[in-house]
Amino acid sequence: MFRFILFFGWGLLLPGLFSCSRNVQPPAPVYPVPSPRQLAWQHLEFYAFTHFSINTFTNKEWGYGDESPGLFDPTNLDCNQWAQVIKEAGMKGIIVTAKHHDGFCLWPSKYTEHSVKNSPWKDGKGDVVGELSDACKVAGLKFGIYLSPWDRNSALYGTPEYITYYRNQLKELLTNYGPVFEVWFDGANGGTGYYGGAREKRTIDRKTYYDWPGTRKIVRELQPDACIFSDAGPDVRWVGNERGVAGETNWSMINKDEFAPGLADREVLNHGLENGKDWVPAECDVSIRPGWFYHKSQDNKVKTVNQLVDIYMKSVGRNGNLLLNVPPDRTGRINEHDVQRLKEFRKALDEIFARNLAAGKRVHADIWRGRNKQFAPGNVTDGKEETYWCTDDSVKTGKLTIDLGKREKINLVLLGEYIPLGQRVKSFKIEVLLNRVWKQVAGGTTIGYKRILHFAPVTTDKIRITILDAKACPVLNRVEIYNAPEKYFQAD
Repeated sequence: MFRFILFFGWGLLLPGLFSCSRNVQPPAPVYPVPSPRQLAWQHLEFYAFTHFSINTFTNKEWGYGDESPGLFDPTNLDCNQWAQVIKEAGMKGIIVTAKHHDGFCLWPSKYTEHSVKNSPWKDGKGDVVGELSDACKVAGLKFGIYLSPWDRNSALYGTPEYITYYRNQLKELLTNYGPVFEVWFDGANGGTGYYGGAREKRTIDRKTYYDWPGTRKIVRELQPDACIFSDAGPDVRWVGNERGVAGETNWSMINKDEFAPGLADREVLNHGLENGKDWVPAECDVSIRPGWFYHKSQDNKVKTVNQLVDIYMKSVGRNGNLLLNVPPDRTGRINEHDVQRLKEFRKALDEIFARNLAAGKRVHADIWRGRNKQFAPGNVTDGKEETYWCTDDSVKTGKLTIDLGKREKINLVLLGEYIPLGQRVKSFKIEVLLNRVWKQVAGGTTIGYKRILHFAPVTTDKIRITILDAKACPVLNRVEIYNAPEKYFQAD
C-alpha cells in the first residue's frame, strides 16, 4: 500500500516525468519556409561588398560610360590583401562589382572592349574577378558577383540584343570562376549614357525589358546554390535603404511578384509582410564610407566603431544579413583607414559577445510541447542550432525563465527562432527579476533568425522571455545573454 501511495503521489506531482517518453511530433512548418540555399545564406550573417572599377580612378560614383579603359591602372592591386582584411574582420564572403553602371568589366569579357583587357594594368592581361575568386578560395571566403543590369557604355542597351549580351556576360562570370554564393542585381535601370557614342537618354520597361525569369533560370542552371538578390528576390531582397538598417519589425516574407528590380515599395522591403507568400529575407547594404567607391577626400569620414556597431545591431540584430562595402583605393588595396576601422570593429564585436552568460544555464518554461525533452526549455541555452523549445499547437504564447545561478550585470539579449519551421513570433518582452519583482527591460515584435536587444544595464540572477503572440506555436532555438561594454553603444 505504501509503495502504491508513493508512486501515485509522485505521478500527481510530476506528470511530465511520465509523459516525456510519449512519441510527440514536431510542429508542422508555418509556410513559407527558407530553401536550403537561403538557410546557408542566412548563416553567413556578415559579408563584404567591394566597389572597385573605373570610378575609382575618375573619382566618380556613377560613371557615364565614356571613360577610357586606359584610366584603370592600379599600382599594387592585391586581392589577397582584400580577402585577408575581410576575413580578419569576421566577414564570411566578398561580392565584387564585376560591372557597374558604366559598363567597364573587371574581367576580360570577350563581348566588349570596355574592360581590363584594354587597360595598362598588367598590359591588358589582368583579371580582377579571377584574382579575387582565387583569393577567396585561399582565405576560405565565399565569392559573389554584382553585374549591373544597366550599361551606359553599350550601344545595345535598350534593344532586345542587349539582353543576349548581358546574359553572355553573366554566363562568363558564372562558369569561369568557381562557386558563387550570391548574384547581385540592382535596380538602377535606364537613363542618360554614352551608349557607344549616341550620348542620349534611354528608357526601358523595368518589369518586362530584362525578361528576369529567363535570366534567373541561367543562374539556377549554372550556380544552383547561389542566392539571387534584387528588389524582388527571388532569394534575397533589398532592405529598402542604403543605411544598412532593417525595420524593427522585419518579416522574412514578401509577395515577390509585386516587385521588380528598380520598382520597389521601400516600406514593404524594410519590414516584410507578416502574411507574405514568399520567403525572401532582407539584406542590409551600407558602405563604410559616405560613398560606395573610394575617394581620398573621404579618408577622414570612415564610419566610427560605434556607428558600425549600431548598424550591426539594426541589421544582423533585426533578422537581416549585413553587406558592408569596403572599397579598395587607387593602389588596388583596401585603404589603411578602412583596415584600421575594421580591426577596431572586430575587436568591439568580440568584446560585446565575449561571454554568453546564459550558456548551459537552467531554463524553466510554463509549458513545452508534450512535456517531451525533445522540445524542453533547456534547448535554448545548449548552443545547438538544431534543438529548440516549442509549445503545443494550440498555444501561441509562452514564458522562458533563465536562471543565471548568481547575480550578473547584463545589458544585451540575443534571441532566435528555428526558421526551418518558419517565422512565427509577432510580439515578445524581456523582463529581469529585481527585488523579487519582474521588470520589463526590452521588447519587440518579430524575432526571426536572430534578434539582438540592448538595454540599460541591470544586475539580476533571472531573466524572463515572454512570447506574447505568434502566428503558430512559438519555436525558439536560442537565448543568449551578455554584459557588453557600454562604450560601444554611446552616440558619437
